Amino acid sequence: MESTVTTEPAGKRQAPPRPGYGQLLRTRGAWTFLVPGFAARQPFAMLTISIVLLVRHTTGSYGAAGAAAAVTGVSMALCAPYGGRLADRYGQRAVLVPGVVVHTVAALGLTALALSHAPLWALFAAAVPTGASVPQVGPMVRARWGVKLQGSPLMSTAAAFESVTDELTFVVGPLLATALCTTVTPSAGLVTEALLTLVGGLLFAAQRGTQPSVDAHTADEHARVPHTSALRVPGVRVLIVTFLGIGAVFGGMQVSLAAFTESIGEPGLNGVLYGVFAAGNMLSGFVCGAIAWRASPRRRLAVGYAGLALTASALWTAHSLPLLAGLGLLVGVCIAPALITGYTLVESLVPAGARTEAFTWLTGAVALGQAAAVTVAGQLEDRLWGGAGFLVPMAGTVPALATLLLLRSRLVPRPLNRTVARGVGHRAPVAVD
Repeated sequence: MESTVTTEPAGKRQAPPRPGYGQLLRTRGAWTFLVPGFAARQPFAMLTISIVLLVRHTTGSYGAAGAAAAVTGVSMALCAPYGGRLADRYGQRAVLVPGVVVHTVAALGLTALALSHAPLWALFAAAVPTGASVPQVGPMVRARWGVKLQGSPLMSTAAAFESVTDELTFVVGPLLATALCTTVTPSAGLVTEALLTLVGGLLFAAQRGTQPSVDAHTADEHARVPHTSALRVPGVRVLIVTFLGIGAVFGGMQVSLAAFTESIGEPGLNGVLYGVFAAGNMLSGFVCGAIAWRASPRRRLAVGYAGLALTASALWTAHSLPLLAGLGLLVGVCIAPALITGYTLVESLVPAGARTEAFTWLTGAVALGQAAAVTVAGQLEDRLWGGAGFLVPMAGTVPALATLLLLRSRLVPRPLNRTVARGVGHRAPVAVD
C-alpha cells in the first residue's frame, strides 16, 4: 500500500520569511487593544518608584520606603496569578473593571496615609490592597495576541513586540513619576498612577471584541486533559525562578539609583539613569524581535541570562555617573532576550486555557523579586555604604542562572499523555499507547 505522504527534497526546502513588526501590526483588530492596553499598563511602571519617593519623603528612610513598596509587590505577586485564572474562566472585563476601581481607591488611600505621617503598619495595611488589585494588563494583551495568532509564526514577533512595549513603559513611567514627585509634590506620582490606572483600565476593558472567549480553551486540543493550574507545568516553575531574578534587577536598580543620585545632590537624574537602563532593554527587545533566530528559545534564554548575571554583578563597582549609566545600559540590553524567550516558551509549554494565568505567574514573579529587592536594597543603603544596594541584582540573578542551567531540560514541551494534538493535516487525535 502506497503512502500518500510526500516530502519535498531537503535541498529545495526554504524557510518561510521572518514575519516582521509591520505584518504583526496589520493583524485585524490589533490596534483596538494595543492602544488602550499601552495606556492601561503605563501606571505599572510608576507604582514602585512613586511609593519609594513618597514614603522616603515622609519618613526619611529608604528602608521604610522599600518595605512599603515591597508589601505592595508581594501582595501583587500572590494575587496576580489568581486574577489571571479568573480572567481565563470569567473573562478579562469581569476581572479588570472591579480591579481598577479597587486599585484607585487603595492607592489614593495609601497616599493620604503617607502624607498624614501615619505609622508604618498603616502604610503596610494600605499597601496590601494596592498591590493585590494591580491590573495585569500585559498578560491580558499577550493572551489576546495568543487568540488572534494561534499557530502563526507571528507569535514570537508578538512576544518581542510586547517586551518592547513593556520596556517603553519602564522608560516613560519612572521618568514621569520622578518628575512629578520632584518638581510638583512627592504625592503627585502615586496620585497620577491611580488615575491613569482607572482611565486606562476602563478603556481597555471596553474592548470586548478582542478579549479571549471564556470557553475558548475548549477549542484547543490541550483542553482535552483536565484543566489544572499553569503552576503544575514544570517549565513554568523554572521560568518563575528566572523571572524572580529579573525582578531583583528592577527593584535593586530603582532603590539604588534613587539613593545614588540623592547622595550626589542630583535626585532629578534618578529617572534619567533608570530611563537609560530601560532604554537598553527596549532597544534590545526590538532587535530580538526582528532577528530570524536559529538557536532554540532554551539556548537563547540561557545565553541572555548569563549576560544579565554578568553585567548585573558589576553594578556595585560603579562610582561615577557615566560608568553607572553604561553598566545600566548593558544590564537593560541583557534583560530583553530573557523576557522575550520566557514569554515565548509559555506559548509552547502551557495550554491556551491557562496562558493568562501563566503570564501572570511570570509577571507576579517579577513583582515578587522586585519587592524583595527594594526591601533589601533599602536596608543596605540605610545601613551600609552608598551603592551597597547594587549588590542585590547580583544576588538575584546568579542563583537564578544556576537554577536555569540545572533545570533547562524542563523547558522542553512534553507531549500530552492522553492524546496527540492534531497536526497540520488536521487528523483526529489518537490515543497514546
